[in-house]
Amino acid sequence: MSFTAFLFLVLGFIAFLIITKGVKIVPQQSAWIIEKLGRFDRKLEPGLNILIPFIERVAYRHSLKEFAYDVQEQPAITRDNVTLMMDGILYIRIIDPIQASYGVADPVYAVSQLAQTTMRSEIGKLTLDECFEERERLNANIVTAINQAAQSWGIQCMRYEIKNITPPETVLKAMELQMAAERRKRSEILESEGQRQSKINVAEGNKQEVVLQSEAALTDQVNRAKGEAEAIIAVAQATAQGIEHIAAAISKTGGHDAVALRVAESYVAAFEKLAKTSTTVLLPANAGDAGSMVAQALTVFDQLRASKAASAGASGKPSPWGGA
Repeated sequence: MSFTAFLFLVLGFIAFLIITKGVKIVPQQSAWIIEKLGRFDRKLEPGLNILIPFIERVAYRHSLKEFAYDVQEQPAITRDNVTLMMDGILYIRIIDPIQASYGVADPVYAVSQLAQTTMRSEIGKLTLDECFEERERLNANIVTAINQAAQSWGIQCMRYEIKNITPPETVLKAMELQMAAERRKRSEILESEGQRQSKINVAEGNKQEVVLQSEAALTDQVNRAKGEAEAIIAVAQATAQGIEHIAAAISKTGGHDAVALRVAESYVAAFEKLAKTSTTVLLPANAGDAGSMVAQALTVFDQLRASKAASAGASGKPSPWGGA
């Protein structure tokens, strides 16, 4: 090989090294940290970048995407001294590549360890029942604590989710018994409430039935009383009208003879009914003399007529019986 060919080969190799070391293409959502002679120089943005070979170098490569990190299962003791085995998922993102490069040696490991210690600390503030009931609040407290401690690391914790909470076997059995007791308790309470409501409904129905019956009886009595009162008034009015007609008829010509005839008929009818309704009959001394009985009745009628006429004359009103 000639010297010229060797020289071209060396120059080509040097050019290849320069291109390889000096031309860098940074992907999207990535940040590269450049050191110049061992000191921080700048941060490369996504796209084509030119470096000075052998003087500038890429010291750190960071992805700015959010990624998930599994937090290993670990024991934690609750406030009521129950040991739980817990694990979770940590969602983090690098927000400052410079701090992530020079603030901590391994930012992801540091944040994961911080998440474990924070989780144990937060679990120690809660009881066993609260650990199951307050998962969201527990996750939020862990995220807040991690972000406060990781500000100087250039990392932000986006979310923390607890995957599993595993209590000891004895606690699991006790929880199952407690749950069964709670179910029985709720069942008995619901049954008793149903019986109570049923009795209340029956009592209310009986009460309404009695009230309605009493109101119906009252209405019936009122209606009967009104009907009887109206009947009595109607009978009295009819009787008064009949008496007025009788009085008017007596005052006319021949009215006295009509009264005598009516008295005789009533006398005969009374004896006829008396003989039919009883086997023992009490008769007056002159029962055989019908004429004298009728005459006696007419004498009483004339006396009543005379007294009524005298009363009417004293008051200045015409007598309803007619005559003087």
